[in-house]
Amino acid sequence: MSPNDPHAAPPADPVPGPGRGAPRPPGRRARWLGTGVALLAVALLCGGAWWLVQRSKAPEGGAGFPAAGGPGGPARPAGPGAGAGGGRAMVTVGDATVRTLRLPVAIEALGTVTPVTTVTLRPQVSGMLTQVLFTEGQMVRKGQVLAQIDPRPFEQALMQAEGTRRRDEAQLENARITLERYRTLLSQDSIARQDVDTQAALVKQLEGTVMTDRAQERTARLNLGYTQVTAPAAGRIGLRAVDAGNYVTTGDTAGIATITQTAPIDVEFTVTQDRVADVQTAAAEAGAAGLAVVAKDRTRAQELGRGRFSTLDNLVDTATGTVKAKARFSNADGRMFPNQFVNVRLELRELESLVVPVTAVRTGANGDFVYVINQDRTVTLRKVRRGQSTVEWAAIAEGLQAGERVVTEGGDRLRDGARVQLQGDGAPGAQQGASGRRARASGASGPTGGAGARGVEGGGHRPHGPRASAEGASAPAAPASAASSARP
Repeated sequence: MSPNDPHAAPPADPVPGPGRGAPRPPGRRARWLGTGVALLAVALLCGGAWWLVQRSKAPEGGAGFPAAGGPGGPARPAGPGAGAGGGRAMVTVGDATVRTLRLPVAIEALGTVTPVTTVTLRPQVSGMLTQVLFTEGQMVRKGQVLAQIDPRPFEQALMQAEGTRRRDEAQLENARITLERYRTLLSQDSIARQDVDTQAALVKQLEGTVMTDRAQERTARLNLGYTQVTAPAAGRIGLRAVDAGNYVTTGDTAGIATITQTAPIDVEFTVTQDRVADVQTAAAEAGAAGLAVVAKDRTRAQELGRGRFSTLDNLVDTATGTVKAKARFSNADGRMFPNQFVNVRLELRELESLVVPVTAVRTGANGDFVYVINQDRTVTLRKVRRGQSTVEWAAIAEGLQAGERVVTEGGDRLRDGARVQLQGDGAPGAQQGASGRRARASGASGPTGGAGARGVEGGGHRPHGPRASAEGASAPAAPASAASSARP
């Protein structure tokens, strides 16, 4: 067979020699091709991730529908339900109108209820306590007998003092009679003047002795009266510190009990030194009527009473920079208790101010601000300067005008320029979206296909893009279904 014969078999591979059996390394073209494929895969992954993110941001419009103005579909105008940014839902917020009110200018402080009178019931003589004539917590009147000390030792002392007085009075009477005799004899020149002068001195000495005896008798009578322990003031008596049968002395620090006057009652609180001048001016303007003071409980939920401002202390506490103040309350119902902590509100005057609810004012890095609602339902962040505030209202000294509307609830989710929906408004955009979803759901599950029916009724117009392909998939089936339903 000729070596040039075209039908000749190819020559056998030469016997691999040293170095010929090893595979060849890939060429440069193969390396560039692999790199390109890897870059293309990464790009596809990034594009898919971006598409998923954009789809998650799109409003509800059915599965597979792009957001308004997104790639692959016509741009849809933002309806009433569209929020700021075109694709985000509107935030529903509460609103209030800026108005003018007479807002009270007041000072709020923490006060302590103090009784007008606090008396510790102590015995004024020492002796055995035989009776306790009060009940713990009882309301007592001034002069009421509350305890009894054994009076017998004091009765004996009184009798002894009375006997001494009577003896000395008899001696004095005898000395006076003798003096009169001596003076008669002196006038007859029958006695020396020295005897008369001596008798006159004795009379004066006995007069002094009788005066001392009378004082001792009164002291004994007074001590006998002290055996009945009476209330020195009217008020509520506290817990009993000693029982009957114990020996009590005048040096007992705890005494028998404590009496506190609770009607009327005082409340002590502090005023900062910067407000002292305001308080003095307001008190002078109020005159005899006095400034109104309101006391509330610890949680500010319940009003305990209304009273009148009494006075300020005469010095400033250098440690706290405050001045003590006192107000008096009638406390006829007994709702205020001694040493109770209360919240005090001292009303100085009333000022006409622009006010908004306290919840409308927010605090940021640049100070206080509010969200103002515009006519087109967008909000504008506006800085304000606060004035006097109450529990419900905040006075705005600068930044707002009467009649403007501000956001009171839902402001945490807003930004400057965002579109909002008020709580009293309807939700037309949401209703349209819900009706569209129901229509598409019925078209997808119906026998004729909702999308194809809409295309025929609308004059054959069909949308383009992915939505057109999704809706037009069932269009060819519509005539067939209609023809089949027309046959008898």
